[in-house]
Amino acid sequence: MIDWENYHNGEGFVPYYERRFRKDAGSFVKWLFLAFLTGFVVGGVSSAFSFVLTKVTTFRTEHLWVFFLLPVAGVVIVFLYRWIGKEDGGTNQVFSTVKARDEVPFRSAPLIFITTALTHLAGGSAGREGAAIQLGGSIGNQLGRWLKLDEEDMHVIVMCGMSAAFSALFGTPMAAAVFALEVVSVGVMYYTALMPCMISSLIASNFAASLGIHPELFHVTGIPELTLVDGFKMGVIALCCALLSTIFCIALKQTNVLLQKYLKNPYIRIVGVSIVIIVLTCCLRTTEYMGAGTNIIEQAIEQGEVSNFAFFWKMLLTVLTMRAGFRGGEIVPSFCIGAALGCELGHFIGISPSLCAAAGMVAVFCGVTNCPITSILIAFELFGFEGVSYYLIAVSISYAVSGYYSLYKDQTIVYSKYKAKYVNKHTR
Repeated sequence: MIDWENYHNGEGFVPYYERRFRKDAGSFVKWLFLAFLTGFVVGGVSSAFSFVLTKVTTFRTEHLWVFFLLPVAGVVIVFLYRWIGKEDGGTNQVFSTVKARDEVPFRSAPLIFITTALTHLAGGSAGREGAAIQLGGSIGNQLGRWLKLDEEDMHVIVMCGMSAAFSALFGTPMAAAVFALEVVSVGVMYYTALMPCMISSLIASNFAASLGIHPELFHVTGIPELTLVDGFKMGVIALCCALLSTIFCIALKQTNVLLQKYLKNPYIRIVGVSIVIIVLTCCLRTTEYMGAGTNIIEQAIEQGEVSNFAFFWKMLLTVLTMRAGFRGGEIVPSFCIGAALGCELGHFIGISPSLCAAAGMVAVFCGVTNCPITSILIAFELFGFEGVSYYLIAVSISYAVSGYYSLYKDQTIVYSKYKAKYVNKHTR
């Protein structure tokens, strides 16, 4: 837009464009610095977080008796959250911060770090990305306060923190950057934050890699040429994954309602559910459902084999763990659930179980987060481009069919999935 007032005052076009250029250049340099700073700080903390989770998981694997201390870990987690004097909003609080409705307190960072480590140490069925997003958002928010950023810039630096933490833990910088832009408001991308989030994501990913934390890349085998029949089969798998993602979200919500209603005391709730988890695990006679479930993902994709109904047991134990009050996240378990279901369906309908596990993994992720672009980028970064047609089929169908459900209650569907119209509704 031309600054007509100054133009009529005799300043002309050149001074206007000079001021515009200086302003834009200043903004670029500012965000270049802030993105580097956030990437380094959050990347360093997230690398330490990943290192601790790896150590506690190894300790639990070598000393299985720790699993029977799950109720004790639960009591400690509840005590820590009650001790700070305020119930933590989790990942939803980070989304509220981006929407300028809340602020992520800095105390959330060490708290989520410690409680997630306790959950994994004791064998709770939980992921780590929810904690990472909260960790990154909290650090980004605090950096913004220290640097006295205005409200609009605070939103962006929180998103940079989200991207950096996600990237450091998963080693998927493209997906991590886009996830922060896509997840808060479905249908609207925060393009203002694209450059800062991408830089923060790349810095954090490379920082983590320099410390020996590398992404878990999977080798997908048996990828056939795309035919009408195979495309139809993948469509069926995508429909099943979309249905499962909806069931997962509903189960998380309704379990929370039931536990809050019948077990109002948080100490009794977490101890009681912990005992149920221990009994179920002992009945199943396996430890494969403890932790995030990356072992099941690797088995499904690399070997094309999983235990019968592994997707169901992983979903059930994750719902119980997360709604009892343990900390971590549901994204990696959703990867696990999708990979297990896809692998089983691949055997059933006669298409590569390895390919179906990979497609199922990103399809369920898309269904529970409503982030199709992030889902496709995850597939590219973890599986390569050879099966791109199948991943696109799986993700697009899952997004369209999974409805307005989500892991995050503060996620907003801005535009309808079914018609080109504005809806602006919260997910359920």
